[in-house]
Amino acid sequence: MSTQGTARDELVRAVSQDGGIAVRAMVGTGLVADAAARHRTSRTAGVALGRTLMGAVLLAAGTKHGETVQLHFHGNGPLGGVTAIADSDGNVRGYATHPAAELPPVDGTLDVAGAVGQGVLSVVRSRPDWREPYRGVVPIETGTVAQDIASYLSRSEQQRAAVALGVFVGGDGGIESAAGFFVQALPGASDAAVERAIANVHRGPGPGELAREGHGADAIAELLLSGLGARELVRSRPEFRCPCGRDRVLRTIALLGRDELRGMSARGEALEIRCEFCGQHYTITADELGALFPDA
Repeated sequence: MSTQGTARDELVRAVSQDGGIAVRAMVGTGLVADAAARHRTSRTAGVALGRTLMGAVLLAAGTKHGETVQLHFHGNGPLGGVTAIADSDGNVRGYATHPAAELPPVDGTLDVAGAVGQGVLSVVRSRPDWREPYRGVVPIETGTVAQDIASYLSRSEQQRAAVALGVFVGGDGGIESAAGFFVQALPGASDAAVERAIANVHRGPGPGELAREGHGADAIAELLLSGLGARELVRSRPEFRCPCGRDRVLRTIALLGRDELRGMSARGEALEIRCEFCGQHYTITADELGALFPDA
């Protein structure tokens, strides 16, 4: 698969000099390519999943340590659903329910909106010290991901924000470039600063095209803060990473119950498990199943 973009994966956070505008810009070509390869996505599914992964990363960036953000697009399109979970450190994982689903292009453009379809976008913010997660649900307005996230922020969290997410797919079906940004007007932002930020958002190519041309997250952030100045940039590296592992799989299997696992072990059966989020396969042997209950 091609990954021709020269900009390396990076996330940059910054605030304008007067403190009124917050910017998060990222290049995520590598992580989106990783996800597309793991799930063997179609061209359209790869774009939809990539946008959702980056959207989750941008929303989780800068939150308190341990906080996670989950995006779930549940539409009636052929993808069935697209889910991503990101944490405050930039780690993200996700999947499309039907990753091989594809639709004919519309006017030469991949039909992401049609693949997602109509339905709802649910957003779940969670932190270890919260009694329960914060949940918000809004209708899917466009199915293009970025606009739906911006609509959610406005309607459910009362945030004035612009979101852009771009993924380019090469002729071989591989991810050529992927990038995105989040621009937010903070409380007390002046009208002049907001107007300048809006002008910057709509000026020039989108983030995916900028990454395709080799621009990094720094350059994207600088464009968004043009004329506004910037305080110190905070950099991190977003990465596709799943916390699944053999020990976690064994703990989950134990929930099946003693009798069922005892029977499988006695018959010498192995259990094949595939992580929904990252595609990793695990083979649990009959001996391992029996060892889950030593007295069995």
